[in-house]
Amino acid sequence: MSYAIFTTGGCQFRAEPGVTIKVPLLAAKPGDEVSFDQVLLASDGKTVQTGAPKVKGAKVTAEVVRHGKGKKIRIFRFARRSGYRRKAGHRQDFTEIKIADVKVG
Repeated sequence: MSYAIFTTGGCQFRAEPGVTIKVPLLAAKPGDEVSFDQVLLASDGKTVQTGAPKVKGAKVTAEVVRHGKGKKIRIFRFARRSGYRRKAGHRQDFTEIKIADVKVG
């Protein structure tokens, strides 16, 4: 089973062929093919290659499934004995991708 650890948007993700994952928002339309060459670790099932900092020749290709927003995060700021209260919310944008292929360099 081949897999790879790649980075995008400042986060690291584990990619296996056929798996769907959510990554930070990408500038691509649903149905487009995207590739990630910032592979930190790659395995073909028998050997594991680690990069310093990247694995040469390794690549992860995926198809964009959809864009969306995550669950709402509640932010509440409070200062005791002063009557200070602030309530806000945030929903992080994401792109859902389906991993098509993992190439090990």
